[in-house]
Amino acid sequence: MTIAPLHEWDLSPSDAIALQRELSARLVSDRRLCLGGVGAVAGVDVSVKAGITRAAIVVMSYPDLTVLETVTAQRETVYPYIPGLLAFREGPAVLDALRQVKLAPDVFLFDGMGQIHPRKMGIAAHMGLWLDRPTVGCGKSHYIGEYEMPALEKGSRSPLMHGGERLGVVMRTRTGVQPIYISVGHLCELESAAALALSCTTKYRLPEPIRAAHKAAGAPGAT
Repeated sequence: MTIAPLHEWDLSPSDAIALQRELSARLVSDRRLCLGGVGAVAGVDVSVKAGITRAAIVVMSYPDLTVLETVTAQRETVYPYIPGLLAFREGPAVLDALRQVKLAPDVFLFDGMGQIHPRKMGIAAHMGLWLDRPTVGCGKSHYIGEYEMPALEKGSRSPLMHGGERLGVVMRTRTGVQPIYISVGHLCELESAAALALSCTTKYRLPEPIRAAHKAAGAPGAT
């Protein structure tokens, strides 16, 4: 994939936060994603171990979820771990991997947050602006916001609210297991994002494209 540069990554934390505030104004969060028009979905995940950041992208056909392409990239981890600024730690490696992708997916599912973020700029939102393609965040644990726990049945969901705004949904992808946290990244809207994530989930908690990217990245806990 060809990706036009959006900004530099070597920023101080204060400058990175200022950039997030600027970029968040560009996010598009009201575009319906027609699942019938989706032919390929990519899962994106990153692992950081022993000073190395390794990104993986797995492209699958949709809706049958057959693996079409797997790419990985790694580089030295240089940005510190700072909550809210993980895109600056992981983004460069993700871009290295994205530039190797030959099959351009219709939508990307990220292991991480979209707009469930203090400045609406989780990894899925941030990378969505670089990609200029629909992106969805699928977080595994609570970050910010308030919600009521959804019912135990698969597909049950409840809104996640923060500052009086619905930033995402908390959704059961398997009956009786812990929910995941779905939010828009860029160029889609929340109902479409949740429907896509659920339709990509089979017998495990995480959507299959993300599970496959987990394994390719060497990340723990892919169930």
